[in-house]
Amino acid sequence: SNPLHREVHQDMEQPLCHYFIASSHNTYLSGDQLLSQSRAEMYARVLQAGCRCVEVDCWDGPDGEPVVHHGYTLTSKIPFRDVAETINKYAFIKNEFPVILSIENHCSIQQQKKIAQYLKEIFGDKLDLSSVSTGDPRQLPSPQDLKGKILVKV
Repeated sequence: SNPLHREVHQDMEQPLCHYFIASSHNTYLSGDQLLSQSRAEMYARVLQAGCRCVEVDCWDGPDGEPVVHHGYTLTSKIPFRDVAETINKYAFIKNEFPVILSIENHCSIQQQKKIAQYLKEIFGDKLDLSSVSTGDPRQLPSPQDLKGKILVKV
């Protein structure tokens, strides 16, 4: 394959909303939406394939530990912590542009607090905690500004 195809030649200084973002739906599933296994490794796979937005469906799990799975189905459950650790490990191996966690939140306040704790603990300085007012999309930071950052969309 042509190595030039792996390089970014576009202007990456525009507001984030000016770009199409490679996104993954039900990222954690290794197969169909009803019966398949949920696997943290699926995040490693899609991030290394160039995906910059991954979906994390969060639900209350046992012992106060949030889990990721496709709700109301027979898909298996994985600890949220494992998912966050996998994303942290693989987010920027192939690509420095920001990663967006699209969190679908079905958790109680108690387990939401646990998710917030894990996000801060696992991602550390990579977690972008700057608040964006949604009024004017032209004020959004650019992909260049956000290199190496993890954004959370809920």
